[in-house]
Amino acid sequence: MSAQMNARQPKPYDDIPGTTVFDADMARQGYHLNQFAMSLMKAENRARWLADEPAYLDDWPMTAEQRAAVLDRDFNRMISLGGNIYYLAKIFSADKQSFVVAAAKMTGVTPDEYFQMMVSGGRSPEGNMYVSDSKNNGGE
Repeated sequence: MSAQMNARQPKPYDDIPGTTVFDADMARQGYHLNQFAMSLMKAENRARWLADEPAYLDDWPMTAEQRAAVLDRDFNRMISLGGNIYYLAKIFSADKQSFVVAAAKMTGVTPDEYFQMMVSGGRSPEGNMYVSDSKNNGGE
């Protein structure tokens, strides 16, 4: 099969800024990354992971980019590389971090600011628009 046949086709929802939709293509891209993360559900795997992270990752045929994102704990990058946040939660749980702490890092705010934002209804949609709207209105 040619590389062109394996290339991801553009989707209508690619136009949503700051959003990665976890679709079938993303699931295929992140399969090994997500399987690694799910392996951390078992205590013996968490112990092996925490004892020697690079060695544990050798068991999983991830891309170099996925592997680097895991070791750097760059969850936003992991998501862009096919990671599913529900699976990736196993990684920050193994690090003894709450979802609030991890999500705060991902959104660039403190855990208290993130918590308050969520109990207040989440991020405001004001000013958010489709990427194409931004381009049509003199944006990037």
